[in-house]
Amino acid sequence: MTHTIRYAIVGGGAGIAATHLAALKKLEHAQVVGLADPNPQPAQQRAAELGCACYTDYHAMLAEVKPEVVVICAPHPLHRAIAEAAFAAGAHVLTEKPMAIQVADADAMIEAAQAAGKFLVINFQQRFRTAIARAKALIDEGVIGDLVRVFSVEPWYRPAAYYKLGAVGGKPSWRGTWRGEGGGILMNQSPHTMDLLCYLAGMPSKVWGWTRTRGHAIEVEDTFQAMLEFPNGAPGFITASTFETGAQKRLQIVGERGLIEIVDETVYVSRFAQPIREFLQSCTEPFAAPAKTTEVLDLPDVSGGHLAVYQDLQEAIWTGRPPLITGEQGRMSLELSNAITLSSQEERAVTLPLDRAAYARVLAGLQGA
Repeated sequence: MTHTIRYAIVGGGAGIAATHLAALKKLEHAQVVGLADPNPQPAQQRAAELGCACYTDYHAMLAEVKPEVVVICAPHPLHRAIAEAAFAAGAHVLTEKPMAIQVADADAMIEAAQAAGKFLVINFQQRFRTAIARAKALIDEGVIGDLVRVFSVEPWYRPAAYYKLGAVGGKPSWRGTWRGEGGGILMNQSPHTMDLLCYLAGMPSKVWGWTRTRGHAIEVEDTFQAMLEFPNGAPGFITASTFETGAQKRLQIVGERGLIEIVDETVYVSRFAQPIREFLQSCTEPFAAPAKTTEVLDLPDVSGGHLAVYQDLQEAIWTGRPPLITGEQGRMSLELSNAITLSSQEERAVTLPLDRAAYARVLAGLQGA
């Protein structure tokens, strides 16, 4: 049954919180009842504009305003504690990506949501892009068949000024630090990239990772690449960097019956006249390949971004059906990210599911614990 849903934001002064508030302003049946942030500005100004209360302690906010949904826009290492407090207070949770900095924390968040009987949603708004939704539908219809190969490249260029955002009172920003972010591009920008790869191609079973800091004066990686192996033996490759610009973002998924390539908002769909496994056995010509037809789908993003995530969550609350991006779905990209870091740090292949204890030890060492 439709009803007004009460939202509260933890990290209400964060830059990304402005994007969430803009989406909530457009969302029907939504009311923002509280913002919490240990730094008074700009959270207090935003709260005044909304006509809601502002808190420096999110525990007090949860107790006093009793929101139905808690939105987490705080730094990544804080997500687990905030989510567990929100579930204990009887609220659903929508958290920014990544859902945590290590997959063991994600496991705990999922368990807490299940114990409370509440939804845990991860803000991977790119899943709602028109191009991604169309590609997913085609893959689910079996258009490309069994997986043969995956390739993903995505520049996330950032100048040095980016890593200075969030500095308060002369103190360094939490960005670009192991304690503040739990990683670099793998924790900040590329969760989107890896979420789409896992969403469309499935979860890899083995990872060979390589991470480096190539251009920025930060503790953590600004560049990574990884070789992947999927459960059926198909190979994959993914790379991204905040030190690279100029190239187009590209995701290519090849199957036995065809391939899908997403370049920005254009989807290229190729279909083979005969599945490649069948063709290689039946063809008598030594250098032939199956005939191919290609369709170009120019699909501008009309999804609504963050608004679409909220619309999906509200419908889930009203109807009881699962949201699109559950905690289990959101955990996939985090597990892949952790695996790439672990593989790079220990210079070895890493199998999935990830060894949680092994990653915790590596992260603790990087954080200087």
